Amino acid sequence: MHPILTWTAADGTPHQAAWRSLAGHPAPERLLLADDRLGADAALRAVESGTGLLWQGDYLNARHLLQAMSRRLEARLQRPGAQPAGQGPAEAFARHRALQGERARLLGRLLLRLDADHQLGLPRAPDVADAAREAHGPVDGPWITSLRELLGLIGAHEWRKKGVPVPALGRKALVHPHYGVFSPVRGEYVQLVAEAPLPAIVHGAGAFDIGTGTGVLAAVLAQRKLRVTATDNQPAALACAAENLAQLKLDKRVTLLQADLFPPGHAGLIVCNPPWVPATPASPLESAVYDPDSRMLRGFLAGLAAHLSRGGEGWLILSDLAEHLGLRSRAELLGWIEAGGLCVIDRIDTKPVHPKSRDAGDPLAIARAQELTSLWRLGHRPKG
Repeated sequence: MHPILTWTAADGTPHQAAWRSLAGHPAPERLLLADDRLGADAALRAVESGTGLLWQGDYLNARHLLQAMSRRLEARLQRPGAQPAGQGPAEAFARHRALQGERARLLGRLLLRLDADHQLGLPRAPDVADAAREAHGPVDGPWITSLRELLGLIGAHEWRKKGVPVPALGRKALVHPHYGVFSPVRGEYVQLVAEAPLPAIVHGAGAFDIGTGTGVLAAVLAQRKLRVTATDNQPAALACAAENLAQLKLDKRVTLLQADLFPPGHAGLIVCNPPWVPATPASPLESAVYDPDSRMLRGFLAGLAAHLSRGGEGWLILSDLAEHLGLRSRAELLGWIEAGGLCVIDRIDTKPVHPKSRDAGDPLAIARAQELTSLWRLGHRPKG
């Protein structure tokens, strides 16, 4: 059930609408009607008190206000003393996450009302119906969400329409991520899977792709002439993967299955690209990046040997960013590999090419500059 928000219009008419947030943000404690006369400083004071600002004015002015509020929040972080000196990487990361969460919480209180047909009734508002429908599906009445989240829906809709180029699948190949499904914008890990040498057993024993998401790695394995079973625990991800595999004409080689980690049986190659950073996601949408206590990573390593055909390989796709942030040590990772009855056959490394890896102003710039993305080739540990 979605919480119901109520308010009274300027003419005294009562209104209500359902609160919807796919990011998992709670409904505001109270609502205040706002329009083009509201300035950024007054808006920040209101949202800091827990008030949601339900916008009644021009849509583009709401976007300008959101940008002005964001600039003021960023300026606070640049003041002398705002960044504690002498922090280690883990402390800097924790502070970075806390500030991100606080910023998202405050900016997420600038709100818009949409009709039951997903339309905004504001001057100069775009048609957001397709973007909202893709993310929320049909609704039975008016609803309220944050402008910030709505902009995310619009951006995800555009990505889905245009697609993300995947050179490993061909010069013109595209993958179309759905809202809430992690986009393969970091192509270096896809290229690793496309180029790593296959174990000899795999053509007879098949492959598993654990946590398939958009289906991009399953597609790469299928293009390499493998029979693939791809799993995910999210129905939205499986729907996204099915659409992408069909568009790439690789769906006949891939079986999709809802499962938490492994499907039944064994395979000659088992591939997993778990979330890379052991931290708590601030919203369901962050669960592809942040994995509390490395749950998926540890689950994959603990269960891999039992599902791996003799002579087969498990490919773990993992960045070492967590190591440079002081969140996980290399010794811990190697210990989990050994405890799972596994050995390291080889490790293939590549440097990230995403823009943040070269952004000196990023709060995590030092760690990102050292980051490597690796494909760990794992096998059964020899007996004796």
